[in-house]
Amino acid sequence: MTDEAETTATSPAAKAAPALRTLQTVEGRSSGPPAAGGGEREKPYTAFDRRELSEILKIYGRMVAAGEWRDYAIDHLADRAVFSIFRRTSEVPLYRIEKNPRLARRQGAYAVITQTGMILKRGPDLARVLRVIDKSLTLVEA
Repeated sequence: MTDEAETTATSPAAKAAPALRTLQTVEGRSSGPPAAGGGEREKPYTAFDRRELSEILKIYGRMVAAGEWRDYAIDHLADRAVFSIFRRTSEVPLYRIEKNPRLARRQGAYAVITQTGMILKRGPDLARVLRVIDKSLTLVEA
């Protein structure tokens, strides 16, 4: 084995590759890659599951097709998950859809919040909460 092949096989990037995988726990939270200093893991975070993202992206796709919205961002924080909707990329979010599991038993885990911070709707059922921003076209008779 040459020196060149030896350095590639034992490079720090080759050794660290398995450690970069994210571990999924039962609650749907990720413990993340191990911390650089020791065997400790990063703190778990809250995330949207596949069903929740599907409901959100269904409405988002319809509004993008209508030309109302153009961009989105997803944040997974320690205490909540946030799906931000933008009219333009450089603006503040038009709406924020938040999932906060700590409020699930009291007010409901889901909330739709405007760019001014006003809570439009809060509840335990995501589909019902999203109705407040789902502006489906309706036929108006004259």
